[in-house]
Amino acid sequence: MPDPINWSLSGPWYALALAFGYLLGSIPFGLILTRFAGLGDIRSIGSGNIGTTNVLRTGRKDLAIATLALDALKGAAAVLIAAQWGPGAAAFAGIGAVIGHCFPVWLKFKGGKGVATFLGVVLALYWPLGLVFAAVWIYCAVFTRFSSFSALTGSLAVPLIAFVSGHIAAAEVTGLLALLIWAKHHENIRRLLKGEESRIGSK
Repeated sequence: MPDPINWSLSGPWYALALAFGYLLGSIPFGLILTRFAGLGDIRSIGSGNIGTTNVLRTGRKDLAIATLALDALKGAAAVLIAAQWGPGAAAFAGIGAVIGHCFPVWLKFKGGKGVATFLGVVLALYWPLGLVFAAVWIYCAVFTRFSSFSALTGSLAVPLIAFVSGHIAAAEVTGLLALLIWAKHHENIRRLLKGEESRIGSK
């Protein structure tokens, strides 16, 4: 991603990219896959989330992996398609994709927490940072078994490393998305502090 992005631009391409990313990101793959599998409404179990961790609570690891892949893919696709309009449009499409996943219009703006979509967006914008996120997530998940803690730590590490390494545009975009992810995890943060957060694999 070229540095820096000119955030002062307000041309139609940026608005279109944001809207395009939002619509693509708002596709609720976790809900769609579990319904097609005859498991009912995923929002009625566990955390009520439509993301990978809650799909895993159904006991269907295959559906959880598919949800992770598709949620990441829609974020990456939004960025790569919008990139033909320039790096700014790609960034705005990525931001829109994560917002769409978190607040999908089809589900009355009650969606997921944006982690997998964030991964796809970061991989498409600047793949080394995507690998950083994945590595931090896996490391934290192995040693703590808290999906939320892993996501919070990984999303924080990405903009910090981007900033330290001099990739200012990447730090700006991922920092903004990290704020959204932390906001969506406010209940998880409360449970973590109280020692009440569920671990990966719990039902």
